[in-house]
Amino acid sequence: MSEFSSRALLARLVGFATVSRDSNLQLIEFVRDYLAGLGVHSELFLNPEGTKANLFATIGPEGVGGVVLSGHTDVVPVDGQAWTLEPFSLTERDGRLYGRGTADMKGFIASVLAAVPAFLAQPLRMPVHLAFSYDEEVGCLGVRSMLAALQQRPNKPRLCLIGEPTELKPVLGHKGKLAMRCQVQGAACHSAYAPYGVNAIEYAAKLIGKLGEIGEALALPEHHDARFDPPFSTVQTGVINGGRALNIVPEECAFDFEVRALPGFEAQAVADQLQTYAEAELLPRMRKVNGASAIRLAPLSAYPGLATPADSEAARLVALLSGSEAFGTVAFGTEGGLFDQAGIPTVVCGPGSMDQGHKPDEFVSVEQLQGCDAMLLRLVDYLKQGE
Repeated sequence: MSEFSSRALLARLVGFATVSRDSNLQLIEFVRDYLAGLGVHSELFLNPEGTKANLFATIGPEGVGGVVLSGHTDVVPVDGQAWTLEPFSLTERDGRLYGRGTADMKGFIASVLAAVPAFLAQPLRMPVHLAFSYDEEVGCLGVRSMLAALQQRPNKPRLCLIGEPTELKPVLGHKGKLAMRCQVQGAACHSAYAPYGVNAIEYAAKLIGKLGEIGEALALPEHHDARFDPPFSTVQTGVINGGRALNIVPEECAFDFEVRALPGFEAQAVADQLQTYAEAELLPRMRKVNGASAIRLAPLSAYPGLATPADSEAARLVALLSGSEAFGTVAFGTEGGLFDQAGIPTVVCGPGSMDQGHKPDEFVSVEQLQGCDAMLLRLVDYLKQGE
């Protein structure tokens, strides 16, 4: 097996345990050294602590736009999952390649790296750019510094292909996300005198109930977009903490909620509606009992949705590469909306399925990895021949 094959490169990438809470620098340094060995210079964008980095590299002529191949290097944790195989060592079995990140999304990165010699072998008329990010899994956080730098350049990339797992089907859209934390400050007292306290859990429950009502309204047919599944913006509460003992009226409660918003719907409107309800309905009642009562909303993370037009240059490119004009959408988020906001039209297409992502014994099939290798060779021809 060639050291340049996508299979061999995937084995190396999976071996780096780049869980979002940890550093990705060993992987980034491996990629930088691999590219340097082929004569390709890489630019790093470090986080403020210097523990993580984005990598950006260009192959081909400068100053004429080009196509970005983008992927995130971080993976989700394996803690508490019932893996039957070593998650950070690639295992091949029955036509499948197992390991954390094989589908989401080191398989795509491996194929991109394997294609670098083919890109270098041609006199490209447009460049290909490699953009590998960190902290995608915790809110698409890391890529922003790299995009901010690209926006300032006179010749930023023309198009972007993000290789999230879509079974190599062309995807033009996904929902955006807003994650928020609501902190309720009440007043404690002995539970025997409950009316003289402000029960933070009970008021948090009222707020969560209001979010449920907002979600039900968003699910009405007039708000549907049939391109998506589910076809409406959703609201859900995922984490709640509060209380110390049953005989103490709880003075604090916090819960986290998220909005998965259709493109064109402003997710912040949900938080604003909740804030209005808190100020108009709940806080006056709370402060009648204790003036220090409070309800505070704070953002945790957010990224925009993606809705690339089907008649755009980016859509035509992904149709050419994938061999299909059956454009679809995905339920999960990507960095695509951020690239699009930065003025780089974006599509999504990559090997594997998110049905395997984030699960124990995650895998990408050998067939899908080989299909991605072939797709990237079609991109070599596209860039070589020009428009």
